[in-house]
Amino acid sequence: MNRLRLLSSFVLLAGALGCHAQKLSPADARRVEVLIRNKFNVPAYYDVTVGERRKSEMPGFDTVTVTFTNLEAEQNAAATKNFDFLISQDGKTFAQLNRYDIPQDPGAGISDGNRPARGGPASAPVHIVIYDDLQCPFCARMHAQLFPAILERYGDKIHVVYKDFPLGQHPWAVHAAVDANCLAEQSAPGYWSLVDNVHAHYADVPPLKPSADKDAKPADAVKPATELLDKWTRDEAVKQKVNLEKLNACIAKQDDSAVTSSIKEGDSLGVDATPQLFINGERLAGALPLKYVYKMIDGALLAAGVTPPPAPVDPPAAQKPAGN
Repeated sequence: MNRLRLLSSFVLLAGALGCHAQKLSPADARRVEVLIRNKFNVPAYYDVTVGERRKSEMPGFDTVTVTFTNLEAEQNAAATKNFDFLISQDGKTFAQLNRYDIPQDPGAGISDGNRPARGGPASAPVHIVIYDDLQCPFCARMHAQLFPAILERYGDKIHVVYKDFPLGQHPWAVHAAVDANCLAEQSAPGYWSLVDNVHAHYADVPPLKPSADKDAKPADAVKPATELLDKWTRDEAVKQKVNLEKLNACIAKQDDSAVTSSIKEGDSLGVDATPQLFINGERLAGALPLKYVYKMIDGALLAAGVTPPPAPVDPPAAQKPAGN
């Protein structure tokens, strides 16, 4: 019930309610119901039931539970939702307050996962974890903005890792992630070089190749793309002088269990699109301008007691040639 999501914010709603009692009178319960329906545009097919008062932890307020029941919900569907509100003991104010525990370390629940890193060591004051999709054009845009810019500005003050979050609508993204991880097992620099290359040239990867053969397998349509990705991976492996036999076995196996685990982890953090950055636990979603990334990194450095480097100076605008 999308309209009721607004109930998660703190709101104070003035109302003329009756005297303090454990159970609201029918008239007072009706006033609360009308207030809620009008304030949050509750559809007519929802029943709104106002419960009894009970003691709250908020001085001067009692708690009441309001139940919303969808009268048109299908059988066995989640038809009922409960929300706790506060009602002042003088009966004149209605409110809702959500409480959250403030984490000691906002980034503690977001691990680097022993992924190949850029920048400084794991002891760097700022950790940047980026959920990435190698077929995502917005990820490619963000990648081009980030590197080498943030490394040149922050150096060893930041520790950057990518985590896999291929989206379902991108047919070769999982394969690309598996290939990159195969290379990462033997060469972190090779991993990053391959990621740089795929993001820079993702548009060169062949599109799906439909087949008139009714017996054709789904993998056949994406085969031209995966063959090119495998070639890029092997070419980089040769540059890095890794064990090609081991790499080829990994590419052939296409074990996506680590990718699936990374997706589940992203889901648990609320990741629902790419790219998404977590800068010492603070989320930044989408391919936003680099100035916002700088702002978040600078804030994380200051919180860690580290002075951020000077802001980069924009190059002067090119002068226009003098008119004739």
